[in-house]
Amino acid sequence: MPTPPAIPHLECYEHCAVPGLSSESLAERARLALPRCLEAVGGAEPPVLGGLDEVEVSLISDDAIAAVHGDFMDDPTATDVITFHHGEILISVETAVRCAAEHGHPAEREALLYVIHGLLHLNGHDDLSEPARSRMHATQEAILEAVWPWRGPENRG
Repeated sequence: MPTPPAIPHLECYEHCAVPGLSSESLAERARLALPRCLEAVGGAEPPVLGGLDEVEVSLISDDAIAAVHGDFMDDPTATDVITFHHGEILISVETAVRCAAEHGHPAEREALLYVIHGLLHLNGHDDLSEPARSRMHATQEAILEAVWPWRGPENRG
């Protein structure tokens, strides 16, 4: 019987503070999502998540994520999440706040969605084309709902 992948240690760091979004609480919820993300192996890229010792989540500003986006992906605009295969996930907290307001749930839940998205990228998922994008988004929404059920004014389906 194959040995299941090890669960990496996950830490979350605040590089810019946002009211209503706690790095400690986000890390706790992300640790709950991590085993589910490990089970959801994608087929687009080789999964690296199970081989990592640690995943580092950094909460940063739109300006900071735009600079990284420009440096590494030749697109100098802000984005929600950037994932590096060495186990680093960058989350724009300002984007999380804006999108959370649009979807009627807390900013921390939106940021958790971004963390789950990053973890799925580390586990072989890709969202560059269909049908992989639809599968990845359905998987991340199912994991988000399992970890943090929400019955607010709008559920993202």
